[in-house]
Amino acid sequence: MLNAISAAAITFADLAWGPWLLILLLGGGLGFLVFSGFTPFRYLGHAVDIVRGRFNNPRDPGHINHARALSAALAGTIGMGNIAGVALAISIGGPGTIFWMWMTAIVGMATKFFTCSLAVMYRGRDSAGELQGGPMYVIRQALPKKFHFLAYWFAGVGMIGCLPALQSNQLIQIFRDLVFIEYGWLSANADPLLFNLSSGAVLAVVTAGVVFGGLPRIANVARTLVPGMSVLYLGAALLALLLHLDQVVPALGLIFADAFSGEAAAGGGLLTMILYGVRRGAYSNEAGMGTESLAHGAARTREPIREGLVAMLGPVIDTLLICTATALVILVSGVWQSAGTEGVTLTAAAFTRLLGTPGTVIIFVCVLSFAATTIFTYSFYGSQCAGFIFGAHNRRRYQWVYVSFILLAAALPLTAAVSLIDGCFALMAIPTMLSAIMLAPKVKAAARQYWRSLSAAPPGASRQRNT
Repeated sequence: MLNAISAAAITFADLAWGPWLLILLLGGGLGFLVFSGFTPFRYLGHAVDIVRGRFNNPRDPGHINHARALSAALAGTIGMGNIAGVALAISIGGPGTIFWMWMTAIVGMATKFFTCSLAVMYRGRDSAGELQGGPMYVIRQALPKKFHFLAYWFAGVGMIGCLPALQSNQLIQIFRDLVFIEYGWLSANADPLLFNLSSGAVLAVVTAGVVFGGLPRIANVARTLVPGMSVLYLGAALLALLLHLDQVVPALGLIFADAFSGEAAAGGGLLTMILYGVRRGAYSNEAGMGTESLAHGAARTREPIREGLVAMLGPVIDTLLICTATALVILVSGVWQSAGTEGVTLTAAAFTRLLGTPGTVIIFVCVLSFAATTIFTYSFYGSQCAGFIFGAHNRRRYQWVYVSFILLAAALPLTAAVSLIDGCFALMAIPTMLSAIMLAPKVKAAARQYWRSLSAAPPGASRQRNT
C-alpha cells in the first residue's frame, strides 16, 4: 500500500514539475528583477530597519508586526528544506543542484518583493470580516472575475501542499536514527512503523497545543526559536568549515563545475539536475509559491512596499546562507558519496564527521526546532486556505485534519512525503506567479511613490498613508 502511494506521489510531482514551471519561476523571477530595475536591492538596509521596528505603528491594520511576520515566514522556510532538502538535492541531483538553488534565491528575492507587496496592497475580508492576505485575496480583490477560479485553485491545492508531510517524516526519522537506534533502544533492523506511529501521535499532541492558538501564538513561538536556532546552526556549520578550510574552495568548485554538466545527477542529465535544484530551492525559500504571502499579508502596516522589502530578506537568510552552509558541510565531509543515507540522516552524518558528538547534538536540536516551527507555520497557511473556501468558521476543522495527518506522514516513505509536497507547490505557483505578473505594474507604481517619499522625508520620519 505504502509503495503504491509513494509511486503515485512521485509520478504526480514529476508531471507537475515540467520544464514549463522552470520557465515560470526562474523566467518570472528574472522578469521581476529586470522590471523593477534592480531598485529594491538598494534598500536592503532599509528593510533591516523595518524589521528592527523603526516604522512600527500599532494603529496600522494587520495582525502582527514586521519582525513577527518575517519570523513566521522564516519559520515556514527555515526547516527541513534547508537540512533534509539540501541533502536530497545533492544525493539525487548532485552538487550542481546547489547552484540552481542559489539562482532561485536571487530571482526569488524579486519575486517575494512583488508577491508580498501585493499581499498587503490587496488584502481582503474573510467570512468573519477579518482582514487577511494571500494570493487568493489578491486574485479576488485585484483581478477580473474571469480569473477568480485561480484563487480557489491556489486555496484548494494549498490545503494539501501545506500538510506537514516532510517535516513530520524527517523529525521522526532523526529521533529514530540519532537517539533510539544510536543508544540501542531500538534495533536498526526493527520494523519502524510502530515507532513512527507512536512518535507521530506525540508530535500531533504537541502540534495541537500550538496551532489552535492561531497566528499570534505561532509567531511568538517562531520569534523565540528561529533566530537563536539559525545562529546556532550557522555557527556550527562555520566552525566545521573553518576546521576544514582547505576543502571549502574545492567544494565550491565542485558546485560550479557540476552545475552545467549534470554528471552527478541520478537518473538524468543537466535538465534533470536543474529541475531538481529549482524544486528544492522553491521548497526551501517558497518564492513564488504563495505561502510567503500568507504570512507577510498579515503584517501590521499601511505600506505594501515596506512589507515587500521585508520579505526580500527571506531568501537571503534561508537559501543563500543556511542552505549554502548545509551544502558545504555535506560536500566537505564526503558523506554524500556514501550509499544508504538520505535526507536529514545524511546531514547529521556530515556534522558528526566534521564536529564529532557535539555536531550530532547541534543538528538534533536544530532539526527539532526548525521542523516544529515549520509544522506550526504551515498549519496557519493551510487553515487560511481552508477558511477561504469553506468559511473562517471551518478553519478549526482543517486544523484537526492537519494534526491527524501527522500520523500518516510519519508512516510515509521519504520519497512519497517529498513528492506530495513538491507536486502541490508546483500547482500553487501557477496562480501566484500569474497574478503577480499581471499586477506587477501596480507594485512598480507604488514602489516609485514609496522611494520618492523616503527621499523627501526627514531622517527617522515614518510615512503613514492609507492604501
